[in-house]
Amino acid sequence: MKMKRTILASCAAFVLFPSTAMAADHEVRPNVSTPAADLRADLDYLLSEHFVLAVETMQKTYDEAPDAEAVEEALLQNSMDMVTALEPIYGEEGAEQFGEIFVGHNDYTDAVVEAEKAGDEAARSDAEEEIEAFVVEFAAFLDTATEGNLPQEAAEEAIRAHEMDVLSTFDNYADENYEAAYTAYRDGFDRMYDISEVLSGAIVSQMPETFDHTAVDTPAAELRSTWNQLASEHFALATLGMQKGLNQADDYDFAAWAENQNSQDFQAAIASIYGEEAGSRFLTLWEPDHINAQGDLVAAAIEDDMEKRETALNHIDMFTEEFGAFLEAATDENLSAEAAQETLTVHEEQILRTFDKRVEGNYTEASDSFREGYQFMFGVGEALSGAITKQMPEQFAAEEMPEEMPATGLGGTSSRSIGLWALTTALFAAAGAFLYGRKKYENEA
Repeated sequence: MKMKRTILASCAAFVLFPSTAMAADHEVRPNVSTPAADLRADLDYLLSEHFVLAVETMQKTYDEAPDAEAVEEALLQNSMDMVTALEPIYGEEGAEQFGEIFVGHNDYTDAVVEAEKAGDEAARSDAEEEIEAFVVEFAAFLDTATEGNLPQEAAEEAIRAHEMDVLSTFDNYADENYEAAYTAYRDGFDRMYDISEVLSGAIVSQMPETFDHTAVDTPAAELRSTWNQLASEHFALATLGMQKGLNQADDYDFAAWAENQNSQDFQAAIASIYGEEAGSRFLTLWEPDHINAQGDLVAAAIEDDMEKRETALNHIDMFTEEFGAFLEAATDENLSAEAAQETLTVHEEQILRTFDKRVEGNYTEASDSFREGYQFMFGVGEALSGAITKQMPEQFAAEEMPEEMPATGLGGTSSRSIGLWALTTALFAAAGAFLYGRKKYENEA
């Protein structure tokens, strides 16, 4: 993962090495939730979720999995959500035109799967021709819609690369080359955030007054995007890995490998700012009582061992408490332990519910829970980045992201991009709504 933007903090680093930014002029107020940053975040969420659901739909259709239809329906709903999101910007007619082009292209990936299952090279070639026709048509639409702020040639290059990411992930999966499949998955996931940054930037350049003359690439917007990408990829890979484990799939170890790579990106992002000790501290909290505990939940389900499940849930409880305290100290109490713990509890419950519904065979509810939990991560990222920029305003006050982050005395730069949907207030309102928690889900199980 390219380490090019800034991210979270470390408990130990703030306790032992307070940043000079803590003495910043309080009149400096970088904002992670400007209209432009919100647009970028909306597109980050919708485009990255499209990639995740497209890949899963292809895999599940190829495997003839019982939940293939439910995941494909979620993919369709994601496309319709894009139509809804674009209507306030380009009007009903423009949004409908987008939908006609975009929704239909999901059928092309179905054709690829059927061609692979049949060993039909001619059908595969036909599907690839349809994909290329979509690339050209959609790029032309974006060029026209943005009034040339996203030129057709550049749009074609980005969309074509996205389609190749999807095909590469599927082809390697079908060939049982799982390490290459999950490498392509992570590369394709990353690319969606680059696309959303460019697209949102084109829209903002086209209609600056609509977005209050704010920018999509300020340091604060980049911080929000970075944290959200890491968090949303974690949710996607955690839920995918748990279902692969439940099915005892051949690619389970490689799904776990991809999740481990995501964890290492978290660690590297933290260490790049606050040092290796801080990164190590993060992993001591993150892995045993969070990542490993989720694996224990899978084992408990396979063995129908309620005692093992309860032990795993206790570890998760410890994680939410300790990591919440970690975040409070890291953000110098700009994100309270209580708020962080409530939010982490919601996250864990959403993962658990998605998994439990799959175990029960209630695939529609499992997909609905996945979408809910995936979107929630973008509110988490917004809240965290808001706390960090409030704590360290001088480091995120520039109009544009500098090539190198200003010296803090604690380290350098960090990872990539992301964004979204729920404002911080909505995030914690949602947290309250979800805190029925474990007892409800255990009673349903």
